[in-house]
Amino acid sequence: MLFYLQKLITKNRYREVLRVCLPLVLSLSATTIMEFTDRIFLANYSIDAISAALPAGITSYLFLAFFGGIGGYVGVFIAQYTGSGEHRKIGSILWQGIYFSIFSGIFIALVALLATDQIFSLAGHPPEVQELEKIYFTVLSYGSVLHLSMVTLATFFSGRGITRPVMIITFIGVIINIPLDYALIFGKWGMAEMGIKGAALATVGAWAVNVILLLLLLFTRKNNQQFGVLSNFYFRPKLTARLLRFGVPGSVQFTMDILAFTFFILLVGRIGKAELAATNIVLSINSLAFMPSMGASQGVSVLVGQALGSNSPAQASACVRGSSQLLLFYILLVDLFFLFTPDLILAPFLQNYHGTGAEGEVLYHARVLLKIVAAYLFFDALYMIFSGALRGAGDTRFMMIAGCCLSPLLLILPVYLGVEFYHISITAAWCWVLVFVASLFTASALRYQSGRWKKMLVIDHSK
Repeated sequence: MLFYLQKLITKNRYREVLRVCLPLVLSLSATTIMEFTDRIFLANYSIDAISAALPAGITSYLFLAFFGGIGGYVGVFIAQYTGSGEHRKIGSILWQGIYFSIFSGIFIALVALLATDQIFSLAGHPPEVQELEKIYFTVLSYGSVLHLSMVTLATFFSGRGITRPVMIITFIGVIINIPLDYALIFGKWGMAEMGIKGAALATVGAWAVNVILLLLLLFTRKNNQQFGVLSNFYFRPKLTARLLRFGVPGSVQFTMDILAFTFFILLVGRIGKAELAATNIVLSINSLAFMPSMGASQGVSVLVGQALGSNSPAQASACVRGSSQLLLFYILLVDLFFLFTPDLILAPFLQNYHGTGAEGEVLYHARVLLKIVAAYLFFDALYMIFSGALRGAGDTRFMMIAGCCLSPLLLILPVYLGVEFYHISITAAWCWVLVFVASLFTASALRYQSGRWKKMLVIDHSK
């Protein structure tokens, strides 16, 4: 029995998967806990604040996901350089990512300055909610350069499979953010009461702490000698073009997913305030389950990149298999909680509704939506693993095309027509989310099974 178990662990590379993926999972889970706590504070501050936080937050994240996805793709280059033993090239690609992150942060800030009113007027939410959405979005956008830099700098460690420093730094940011969140939202410990603006400022503050710590760990004499992190600071147009060639399709794929959910949330707001609040609460809870899948996906990209860089596609397949099995076991546990203890999970979000007529309606909708979330988490987990594997190889164009086709056809358009012309319920709208995620899983699984990714590389050995 022990021999069979040892053979299973070795065959599926569980130890290697856990070594790389677990710190990333914990890191993203810590970030999600920070956002989760933020939502709880805002839910207990006012119904308008929690109703505004998720639409504004996810709209901001739409920009961060696109530009951060490109900066984060530096990690795939670093993984393949590590696998091939070309360590001195790591500094050059890292600096291209840094320059791109700075440019992107400036661009996002300009968008917030010039177009915030137009973006949120399109949603058609109540005026009091719109005003809070604008405040939250603007503050996060002005601080976006910190988030983008944080994502890019972290790839120096995660791309080499050294994910523990990223986890520790993230936890430090969370430890600082949560009490700061509480103080700035409610006006505690001598701080001014800022409500939703305070929540955004606390988040930007955590980003700043993370960037400072990453800079201190990264730019050392030892790292410069081995990886050229200080000496290879030159802007290299050809290398940047190569980063964009592979990074943009992968980023578009993920951004289309976020865009689809952004439109979904904006459309759900037209069904009713209670339905929007229930959706915001359930998506906040769902993020606790989703972010570990995202962490596993990032870890798979690193493992696949390193394996292909060393010309070991069989090793890459074993890592994907092991990651899938471990992640599905986790999803099973989460689904059991969602299905059998929904009120316990929802309780922290409903404190502000006690004694109001809205409490029962929000709770009713949220219970039903948690069941739908439990169903689609299975498909979402496998989609993240397969797409992470494809991303780690450089096979990003296919999933970009699939995402661009499936998002409007199976989520945005059906929900828009249903809400505007057929007055569908919140449950029917969420069923389209299930259909959409299942279709993404199918596309990624078929592409992965084709095996084309095994012959791909993003790095150029000739330079």
